[in-house]
Amino acid sequence: MLRGGKVGLRGRHEDDIPTLRAGLYDDVAESSRSSGAPWRPAVPGSADSRLVLDDGDQTQVPFSVVELDGDALIGAASLWGIDTHNRTAHVGLRLLPSARGKGFGSDVVATLCHYGFVVRGLRRLQIETLADNPAMVRAAERNGFVREGVLRASAWVLGECVDEVLLGLLAEEWKQEARNSSAETRF
Repeated sequence: MLRGGKVGLRGRHEDDIPTLRAGLYDDVAESSRSSGAPWRPAVPGSADSRLVLDDGDQTQVPFSVVELDGDALIGAASLWGIDTHNRTAHVGLRLLPSARGKGFGSDVVATLCHYGFVVRGLRRLQIETLADNPAMVRAAERNGFVREGVLRASAWVLGECVDEVLLGLLAEEWKQEARNSSAETRF
């Protein structure tokens, strides 16, 4: 398990799937805002590609997010779109409603940065989030991500086009940020 200050990122357990399905994927509005694809129902007990891991897919690394204080499952996170030639990837995370607003998002981003830059040797991470998602923008910026632009009307969410914010972080910027940070994040 990768350990941050408040959260741990671990492999997905079969027991995680019902909680993640109910808390993250069965909510049509929330799922539509975060997935970049139209919502579709998951058949209970099915091998839903949003939750069940495919060990053969080298372009993504999904994690379950647990609170270190008590080991409670609080969400899902991933590096996705991993490009081993250009050494880049995208950061994604979703927290259960009960875990939002508690600073876990920033810690998840920090832990994913450690995984991407130190463990995987990537040189660039990026985040795309809806422009009306200030919590994700704050979590990214707290970890040194820089706003690189706005993708105007690039996301179709529940019947309307919504802007996305593009944020990027380079390995050398993250290393400097980590040296300057007084965070208590452990790895």
